Amino acid sequence: MLKKSELIFSAILVPLDFLMLVAAALAAYFLRFATFAALRPIIYEMPFGEFLNIAAFTGLIWLLIFALSGLYTIGGTRRILDELAKIFLACSAGLAVIIVLIFFNRDLFSSRFIILAAWIFAIIFVSFGRLTTRFIQRALFRRGVGVHRVVIIGEDEAADVLVNEFYKNQGLGLKVIKRYRKFDDEAAKEIGELYQTVGVDEVIQAQSGASREETLGLIDFCNERHIVFKYSADLFSVQAAKIDIRDYAGVPVAEIKRTRLEGWGRIYKRIFDIVGSLILIIIVSPIMILTAIAIKLDSRGPVFWSRLDDGSEVKRVGQHGELFHYFKFRSMKPGTHNLRYTELAEQDTRKGPLVKIKDDPRITRVGKFIRRFSIDELPEFFLVLTGKMSLVGPRPHLPEEVAKYKKHHKKVLIVKPGITGLAQISGRADLDFEEEVKIDVYYIENWSLKLDLYILFKTPFVVLFGKGAK
Repeated sequence: MLKKSELIFSAILVPLDFLMLVAAALAAYFLRFATFAALRPIIYEMPFGEFLNIAAFTGLIWLLIFALSGLYTIGGTRRILDELAKIFLACSAGLAVIIVLIFFNRDLFSSRFIILAAWIFAIIFVSFGRLTTRFIQRALFRRGVGVHRVVIIGEDEAADVLVNEFYKNQGLGLKVIKRYRKFDDEAAKEIGELYQTVGVDEVIQAQSGASREETLGLIDFCNERHIVFKYSADLFSVQAAKIDIRDYAGVPVAEIKRTRLEGWGRIYKRIFDIVGSLILIIIVSPIMILTAIAIKLDSRGPVFWSRLDDGSEVKRVGQHGELFHYFKFRSMKPGTHNLRYTELAEQDTRKGPLVKIKDDPRITRVGKFIRRFSIDELPEFFLVLTGKMSLVGPRPHLPEEVAKYKKHHKKVLIVKPGITGLAQISGRADLDFEEEVKIDVYYIENWSLKLDLYILFKTPFVVLFGKGAK
């Protein structure tokens, strides 16, 4: 699981690199027109404002090149030499782009000195910014901030090397909190207790003699608790499709990626959620105001359903199984929620842990209408804005429903729950639970912003003309 500090440091790199690139261009400009002006006459004058605009535009192009060069990948710390080499190559590629642009547009500017000086300064400034960020991050690691708590499985030499490396090189941000000879019932119990108490972020299997059953059991154990699973690369003779391989002191360690929504995907989706929810709140605010008035006129009780029959807060299960306070427009008579488990239990039409009451007598007149068009869920946009939910993702379920999940069902908890999702536009409430989970898992494993946009675009049509929203 990625730490917030990792995401913050990775996100900072983009504006930091841009500032360093602009600073490099400005340094080259002033070096030419201020310092060396007396040594070599200036053939042409370029206004500072015009040059600044060119520098900013060039910086944006270079950021794209940096991204394509892999300078913004998230997860762990890279070797300093590897990062500096990527910076050199990316800046050189940027220089080549500038030369091509000047070839086709000679009016851009023709100072070869500024171009070469800016390239050199860019390498120096960007490297300095990266090294400073790395120094701060590693200093925080040594103080325990953002450190990944690691459990190592195995008694081989590879396991010994990893333990020693993580202990000596605390700047890696990896701390071994426990080591086991093999993964058995006793180890599973202890790791589970560690997960509940101090927390476990990663499990690394460095055990060449592990059986297939033991390895699959460990993967299943980690997935259920949303713990990152890694293994020394020689354990598997086949190459997984979504793996990330790094080496520590010469021992290759591979991580199985569970979803594209790790690293930058998570940042992109969060920005998308914030902007999208703000826009949608503004658009649907008149509908929400009218709905609130209609609910108050139709029946006694609060406008929002946010508390259970006993007065406690309504909870939903969010990402990684964390509970959050949930609310939506009230569509039922007050104090009737628990009837779904008692008097109305025999009318449940859903297979699996979820409950769906046919011809539910608890629903009010306005409630029936707002449920039909999913208007009761519009307040969820505020939960998206605050980061509890996402615009697109698996639907949030009640704690008592999640408690009945089987192991493979819990994979949907890897990401934030959504207002709509691939399962909802594929049949909505008509799907049985197993089919819904399969579709949600497909979404998690194949996420993209394009897929999110497709789901959001199709959702209104499914709400208005589709089935299952009864």
